[in-house]
Amino acid sequence: MGSIYLIRHGQASFGAQDYDVLSSLGERQSVLLGQHLAQTGMRFDRAFSGSLLRQSHTGRLVLDQLDEAPALQTDPAFNEFDAEGVIRALLPTLLPHEPKAVEIMRNAAHNRAEFQRLFVRLMDTWIGGDYDAPALQSWQAFVDQVAGGLERLLAGAPARERIAVFTSGGTITALLHVLTGMPVSSAFAMNWQIVNTSLSCLKFQGERVTLASFNSHAHLQLLNTPSLITYR
Repeated sequence: MGSIYLIRHGQASFGAQDYDVLSSLGERQSVLLGQHLAQTGMRFDRAFSGSLLRQSHTGRLVLDQLDEAPALQTDPAFNEFDAEGVIRALLPTLLPHEPKAVEIMRNAAHNRAEFQRLFVRLMDTWIGGDYDAPALQSWQAFVDQVAGGLERLLAGAPARERIAVFTSGGTITALLHVLTGMPVSSAFAMNWQIVNTSLSCLKFQGERVTLASFNSHAHLQLLNTPSLITYR
């Protein structure tokens, strides 16, 4: 059987002006993953990332640690959903009941728990589709985008090929939903547990794909340094 390794990007710059940049910790997490994979003799036949900087930078740092690593290719299907767009479009719907919502979102790094609480509410609205924002990509359109990327990976893939995909938590969540049939709400409950630079493994035979493992981050756990384990 072939294997697809879904690798979440390293820690990004949460609360900074540009989130789409790996933090220094995110860079370290990526290097540690690459070193761990090298020590275990892992090899990839193909490697992809979405077109976001945090995804491609993670991919390059990991692949740089491996011997005979493939070139990193780009497929925007593996991009994260537009979280900022969701917030901009749907935040006004919360204001009647959450008058401090704008302030919390603007100072997310200093209000992490409140940010997460409000963000979950916004995600529920987005997934449910009960809003009026025609320009915003819908949850179903995002799922279709990600599923299309998976189909392209599988098209003509050799039986024992190993493929790395450097992506994001929302993308992994969408694939969990597609492959397991679990309700979207359950998939998103798992999304909040996906560790930066964790690996989830899919096994495939032809067009048949199954989830083999989820959210493995042994490369961080073995170092016994809790600060290395991050979720955003």
